[in-house]
Amino acid sequence: MALPTKLTLEIVTPDRALLTEEVDEVQVPGSEGNLGILPGHTPLLATLKVGELWYRTGQERHFLAIAFGFVEVRPDRVTILAQVAERAGEIDVTRAEGARKRAEERMSRPVPEMDFDRARIAMMKSLIRLQVANRARTRI
Repeated sequence: MALPTKLTLEIVTPDRALLTEEVDEVQVPGSEGNLGILPGHTPLLATLKVGELWYRTGQERHFLAIAFGFVEVRPDRVTILAQVAERAGEIDVTRAEGARKRAEERMSRPVPEMDFDRARIAMMKSLIRLQVANRARTRI
């Protein structure tokens, strides 16, 4: 049996089906590190962390911010079930910058009842959103 030459990438969140596209390569932020996926990849199931996902079609890369969920990899398909996923063009930079500042303030002045993990995750999400939005503007 011949190896596939493309991957079908599907990204779904609880709110919407974000993307279904034929791609050449995908990189996702797995909880154990970044996973690079090409057509013909060995099947696997992994959890996702907060991070940047990119996929390539031809020479063009597309960037998304994602947070938590699962990725299922098959030789010809990558399915991502994410808690949060946003395309670079959908990110509100002003809102993300405000979230970063609020998380920074919370973490710099901890109080006994503060949920530090929640503040840390909010900081990570805002930083990834800013990074992905910046990539779209600079077209890296």
